[in-house]
Amino acid sequence: MTRTTLLPKEPLIARNRQFRTARRHGYGRIAAAACACLILAGCSVFSSNPNTRTPGQAFDDEVIERVVRSTIRESDEGFKGTHLNVVSFNGVVLLTGQVPSEALKLQAGEAARTVAKARKVHNEIEIRGPTSHVARTNDSWLTSKVKSKLLADENAPGSRIKVETDNGVVFLMGIVTTSEADAAVAVAQSVFGVQKIVKVFEYVDEPLIEQADYDDAPQPFLTDEPQGS
Repeated sequence: MTRTTLLPKEPLIARNRQFRTARRHGYGRIAAAACACLILAGCSVFSSNPNTRTPGQAFDDEVIERVVRSTIRESDEGFKGTHLNVVSFNGVVLLTGQVPSEALKLQAGEAARTVAKARKVHNEIEIRGPTSHVARTNDSWLTSKVKSKLLADENAPGSRIKVETDNGVVFLMGIVTTSEADAAVAVAQSVFGVQKIVKVFEYVDEPLIEQADYDDAPQPFLTDEPQGS
């Protein structure tokens, strides 16, 4: 039986410090990208609309993903050799992959919640052995296919939706309206090989949505909401 250790209180402070340090070190790259966008395209990078995704918010999500992944791995030796994916969008964290026990799944969720700026955690980790290399290659292909079709569809806000696939299950993340979510699901359903679609959306009213470019760094259908919390 796998023994799961409890998280001490100290890592919360350490992880918050780690997040702030990583974010500070990355501001140079974000500032350069913002300036390049302003100079070359004449676009507005920042907006007063809280639902518009800025380069800084995108970078925050990258840092959250790295810190959450590290925090989970370091919290218990049982995670060695397991397959885990961490995706963040607007501070909402999605955990997918496979672990051998329910205790480790719960541990992963608790570890993720200690990370600064992780507003909410959806724990969709499966209790089973890790998927094969072939399965992961197929998952990458499905992610690329769904993402490209979302970007090409005029009814689905592909630039504001992040796609993650694990073991044939496609997870859709982003800030959308109900109609946009329905359109995105319809697009994902049209991709051959998708086994299931799980919506990890944050919903807003139509007037609150602004178009904002976002670049991911990524049979019978069952459309579902995430079960983990």
